[in-house]
Amino acid sequence: MDFMDCPICEFLMCEPVTVPCGHSFCRRCVGTSLSARCPICKEKLKSRDVKNIKNNVLLFSVIEKCCPEEVKLKCRLRERLKAREFAQALRIVDEGLDIYPEDVSLKLWRAEVFVGLQRFADALRDLSDLCRQRPSWAEGFFRKGRVLQDMGRHTEALCQYQHCLRLHPEFSTARSEVTKILAAEGVAVPEDSPQLLPLVSEYLRDPRPVVSAVAPSHGDGSKRSADQEGDAGRLDDAVQGVDEAKHGTSTECCLSLCQAVSFLPSAEEDEELMMRKEERGMRGRGGQRKEISLSVLTVSDFECPLCIRQFYEPVSTPCGHTFCKSCIERSLDHNLHCPLCKQPLHEYLRNRKYIVTVLLQEVMSQLFPQQLEERTQVHEAEIAELSNLTQDIPIFVCTVAFPGVACPLHIFEPRYRLMMRRCVETGTRKFGMCTYEPGKGFADYGCMLDILRLDLLPDGRSFVDTVGGSRFRVLRRSQRDGYHTADIEYLEDQKVEGAELDLLKRLHDNVYEQAREWYRRLNGRIQDQVSRQYGPMPQMEDDIQASPDGPVWCWWLLSVLQLDPSYQTTILSLPSLKDRLGHLRLVLEYFSQG
Repeated sequence: MDFMDCPICEFLMCEPVTVPCGHSFCRRCVGTSLSARCPICKEKLKSRDVKNIKNNVLLFSVIEKCCPEEVKLKCRLRERLKAREFAQALRIVDEGLDIYPEDVSLKLWRAEVFVGLQRFADALRDLSDLCRQRPSWAEGFFRKGRVLQDMGRHTEALCQYQHCLRLHPEFSTARSEVTKILAAEGVAVPEDSPQLLPLVSEYLRDPRPVVSAVAPSHGDGSKRSADQEGDAGRLDDAVQGVDEAKHGTSTECCLSLCQAVSFLPSAEEDEELMMRKEERGMRGRGGQRKEISLSVLTVSDFECPLCIRQFYEPVSTPCGHTFCKSCIERSLDHNLHCPLCKQPLHEYLRNRKYIVTVLLQEVMSQLFPQQLEERTQVHEAEIAELSNLTQDIPIFVCTVAFPGVACPLHIFEPRYRLMMRRCVETGTRKFGMCTYEPGKGFADYGCMLDILRLDLLPDGRSFVDTVGGSRFRVLRRSQRDGYHTADIEYLEDQKVEGAELDLLKRLHDNVYEQAREWYRRLNGRIQDQVSRQYGPMPQMEDDIQASPDGPVWCWWLLSVLQLDPSYQTTILSLPSLKDRLGHLRLVLEYFSQG
């Protein structure tokens, strides 16, 4: 199958659409034969999402560049059909078949034209040819069933719908038509019943009399028999009965044909036979067209309109436009509309299904492997640069964070949405937090935050649960894509030994008791509020020098006390636990006096 062939009908894609799972099909196939699951990856598809998808603009332009005359002809044909100018449409499709006799998809268009002209027998002949050449194409048998219904041959139509449902059990339109036919014959069955196919088979084995005018079958039965191995004799006899009834009204010929169809191979045998025929057909068609048509494509045909580079992880929006995944995410941080057509993308953002468009990725991999490899290397280099935790680390300018203390954040600014996304994508899940400082942009000292959880909201905002990590000192300031960055060095407490360590432990224990007494004297409502926001007061640690940032309870106390940010930053910057304890003792004495 050619790159540009629809996976369902196996014809050159006409009006290509890309569904949310990333696979692309003809709009016609999506509208008629696409079920609740993608036929390729089996992912569930919401009918509302699929219904609202527009044609994929990039895929259409690629197909148009590869096959300009075919696309032009089919566009003219589609316009005539929409205008119900069937006579003109027939002239166009006949001209097309003269020019492209190997393009069997034109017979599908001609069958549609014949139906518009009420020439059902001619439509049936073209559809029978198509079903013979595409034995695994469920929609072909469905269309034959519709034409037979229009001709009043309901039982034969039921046979075609049965074959359609064997190939595609979830073909909803076929199930609906079968239900209508059975209901008209007094057989009540829910449309979504899993017993629909067995009921059809049982009905065809023992049908009720149906009085209807039998129009000529034009060899429909005999054409179908050519596709079946081992049952040709039965089906030929049935077709002969149809031919003998050309000038009269009878139901026996319909019944014999349907009974013959019911004796065809089982669905499993049928599928194996069809796969063999399909494989043989693939070898004999389109091999040259692929090489010639795709050779006209260039790398510039696959450039993202936002970054003007070759696509990396191309995703298609419901409005039909294609962008790099990271590019459309950044665009939606600022504006919830398509950057090209301005169509609202609120639902697209809410679902966040930025799935790579499989066909575009395959075409680029096949035609431009070297350029795609270079583009991948550039992306990986960018990710490696973003993953560095000492150079150009992202800085969130907001408040003072402390080691080991929770710091919940509400992210709504576009620059910080981008920052959070990059922190998660690179796998570091870390960024720096500094308070604002006039003239510099942010303070000289800060604390790294580890992302524990990130909850995305439908409108693009997010709630982020973080906890403080290592302290750092800023060496150099910079910016990247709107947010601050910095080169940093990490801070560690100076360790002491011997008598100095004994003095430090006594000071630590005294200040801890002082802090616990202050906390105990708080009224119950305030204690509950502190516990909800910062957690309970941490226990005293056995080894006060085990952590490079000192005991956690000191940082917890600094968070609870709500001091001036510049004073908090000063204490954060101290490399001496003894000095920090001294500051905390003074602060606690001050609050105790109040």
